[in-house]
Amino acid sequence: MTENYGVGEINLNLGELDLTSEDFWLDEVDEHIQKNLEDEVVQDALKKGTDLRTYAKEVERELLDVENASIQDYIKESGNIASLHKQIAACDTILERMEEMLNGFQGDLSSISSEIQTLQEQSVSMNIKLKNRQAVRGELSQFVDEMVIPEHMINHILDTPVTEREFLEQLHELNHKINFVKEQSFKDARSCHDVKDILEKLKIKAISKIREFLMQKIYSFRKPMSNYQVPQNAMLKFRFFNEFLMANERHVAREIRDEYLDTMSKIYYSYFKGYLGRLMKLQFEEVADKDDLMGVEDTAKKSFFSSKPALKNRSTVFTLGNRGEVLTARLEEPIIVPHAQQKSDTKFNFESLFRSLHYALMDNCCREYLFLVDFYMASGTASQDLFNAIMSKTLQTYLKTMEEHVSECYDSIAIFLSIHIVHRFRNIMHKRAVPALDRYWDTLLGIMWPRFETILHLNIQSVRDVDPQKFGHIDNRPHYITRRYAEFSAAIVGINQSFPDDRVHHLLEQLQTEVENFILKMAAEFPLRKEQLIFLINNYDMMLGVLLHASATKFRQERTAEESKESESFKELLTARTQEFIEEVLSPHFGGMISFVKDCENTIERAGVEALRPDERRVQSIVRGFNNDWKRALELINGDVMRAFTNFKNGTQILQGALTQLIQYYHRFQKVLGQGPYKNMQIRNELINIHHVMVEVKKYKPTF
Repeated sequence: MTENYGVGEINLNLGELDLTSEDFWLDEVDEHIQKNLEDEVVQDALKKGTDLRTYAKEVERELLDVENASIQDYIKESGNIASLHKQIAACDTILERMEEMLNGFQGDLSSISSEIQTLQEQSVSMNIKLKNRQAVRGELSQFVDEMVIPEHMINHILDTPVTEREFLEQLHELNHKINFVKEQSFKDARSCHDVKDILEKLKIKAISKIREFLMQKIYSFRKPMSNYQVPQNAMLKFRFFNEFLMANERHVAREIRDEYLDTMSKIYYSYFKGYLGRLMKLQFEEVADKDDLMGVEDTAKKSFFSSKPALKNRSTVFTLGNRGEVLTARLEEPIIVPHAQQKSDTKFNFESLFRSLHYALMDNCCREYLFLVDFYMASGTASQDLFNAIMSKTLQTYLKTMEEHVSECYDSIAIFLSIHIVHRFRNIMHKRAVPALDRYWDTLLGIMWPRFETILHLNIQSVRDVDPQKFGHIDNRPHYITRRYAEFSAAIVGINQSFPDDRVHHLLEQLQTEVENFILKMAAEFPLRKEQLIFLINNYDMMLGVLLHASATKFRQERTAEESKESESFKELLTARTQEFIEEVLSPHFGGMISFVKDCENTIERAGVEALRPDERRVQSIVRGFNNDWKRALELINGDVMRAFTNFKNGTQILQGALTQLIQYYHRFQKVLGQGPYKNMQIRNELINIHHVMVEVKKYKPTF
């Protein structure tokens, strides 16, 4: 037994070493031996030098002792072990009963789960039934509420005045119930028959009270001196009345509407016809006629037997002045009151009367159109038709009167201002979202534009037909016809800036061409070229001054940085004629030097300096003549220029131009004498220093 135990111990220490295995390798043997040698017991035995067999027997004996001790311990504890066995058996019995109990509980829970599921299904079913009943109840309740006619509604509809808030509230409710009953009657609801009669009676009563109220308001328009805006505003507060009538009794609504349209048409026609007649009497008696054209002579008068007074100041026909304020500051000022102006004997231009007439028309038409849109809930073509039913007669009267006055008008500025008044009033109406007068404005412009073009063609023809011979003596000051043109052109161009039209530019170009031709024809009447140039320069300068002054006025602030085509054209003409005049004024005094310089420069340019031929006698004559007369010549030129031109500023600029040109000629003369055959002439020593000439010229520098 001991040997076996020792062998077993040895086998145990060898672990899993299998010497019979086909997979045995020496490396594995070495590994197991190494592990056993590392064991603490083996190492201790090796250190002591103990024999392993003896050591094995000792170990076996110790194990036997331990085994015997263990057996004795088991024998001593046998009673406890038996008791433990009984306790384990009792626990098994208890656990078995608990298992049976839990199995019973599990069965009960399964039963409860199925019952809960059944209850849940019943709850869902009951919830659906409840919702269905509530929905039915809500529908029925609402149906009953909308079908039932409460007593307080009946009382208010029958007894409460239509202007009271309660009546209006109950009228809304009545309208709703009428519509609801109509809807239900199509569904064959039997309850409709129970309330239909009383609803019909209430509707008839409400319609009767509304008709009476609206008719009273409309009749109040007809009272003399009444302000129709007050009842209109009252009607707007009760615009639902018309909506109720349109929904329930259209023929009554149509009757009231027709009565309103007829009444307002007569009121507007009467008011505007009277205002038109009284206002047009305030026009100036002294108005432009067919003889007040641009090319007509100032001396042309009316016939001796003519009862019509002559125009005291024909220039007002061609001058804008403060008339342009009718488009700006006075565009929306209060209308002219005829009887007040008659007391003060105040008269007005056509455009002022035109503005007042159409401002009153525009203001009333805007208010009326917006009332129709609001009260009658009309839009588009329907609202325009209602407006035309009221205002067509008045507008026809306006157009007829305007056509009569425009056809007899020869004041083109008044017509053009009226055209631009129309443009501005049209814009104002569009900002107010009122297109009602668009067709009227177009018709009015169709009347005024041809007349404006006709008047301008008459003016153009009058300038074209001017015969300079009829003027008799002609001086070189600006002609009154050119002044008329300048002021007229500045006025038309200024007005045309806000709403430009190519027709205006085309007409002004024709007029400008005829005026330029007229100036040239008038200049040709002077025998001397110098006088012709003075006349041309004075006229060009005057026209340019008027045009530039107009560009700086408040009426043309938007165009301060840009000159008109007319001013650019006259600036070019003025520059060209001024340069020609400077040559003319210098020629009598310095013509020899000028021609000599030009001849020499042309020769040098054509063939070079070598081509110059010395002419000492001519040079001496020029130098000595200049030295003797140049100061006196400057004084003569100064006096001549300053007397010739009516515009002091223009005269001084021309004088400075002439003196500057003289210095340039003298400088070029000295330059020529310093070249070729002239540079060795003794006469060069007699030349006056150019700086001395410049100092003398500065004495004539203008002071403003």
